[in-house]
Amino acid sequence: MKTDDLVTLLATGAEAVAPAAAARRYRIAIAWGALGALLLMLMLLGVRRDLGAALLLPMFWVKLAFVAGIAAAGLAAVLRLSRPGRRLAWVPGALALPVTAMWLLAAFALLRADPVQRPELFFGDTWTSCPLLVAMLSTPGFVAVLWATRGLAPTRPALAGAAAGLLSGAVGALVYCLHCPEMAAPFIGFWYLLGMLIPTVVGALLGPRLLRW
Repeated sequence: MKTDDLVTLLATGAEAVAPAAAARRYRIAIAWGALGALLLMLMLLGVRRDLGAALLLPMFWVKLAFVAGIAAAGLAAVLRLSRPGRRLAWVPGALALPVTAMWLLAAFALLRADPVQRPELFFGDTWTSCPLLVAMLSTPGFVAVLWATRGLAPTRPALAGAAAGLLSGAVGALVYCLHCPEMAAPFIGFWYLLGMLIPTVVGALLGPRLLRW
């Protein structure tokens, strides 16, 4: 059989995956990942006792917005990277926006604070556990998002794996907000981000092996 005939045979009946189908897969993956993270958080960590009071504080919602912005950028990235020929285009800028905003807020908070208070604003009380707990809570989402990506057609598996890890890390961080008592911008801008970058790096390393056609 000639090469052209083989290509024609393989392409027979093949249709492009509709964008709605890809979005549907990721909605399912995010839902299962968030549910798994929530169950892990409830079983191992618990909800912060003053959550009702925290909901009244603007910084709690700023923290949620920061993580949600990264989650939205991660979702846009995996949607594009799971289909051949799509470029990231504006996605890196969308990812940089919440990070830059939080870092500017952190810098403002550090400049206003007394020098003796700055270490507390940066390290808080949970800096040794925060990134690891965010990464742990990202595990269900990591598995689910990789499943969604593997069922599509990523042509850059390392980058697609990194995007899947970032999205799952952000989902885990959103759930972690219900437990974490930290509210300072310097803490959130560094340790939360570090926690989300752990599954991002793992996804980049596993992507070429797990997302290869």
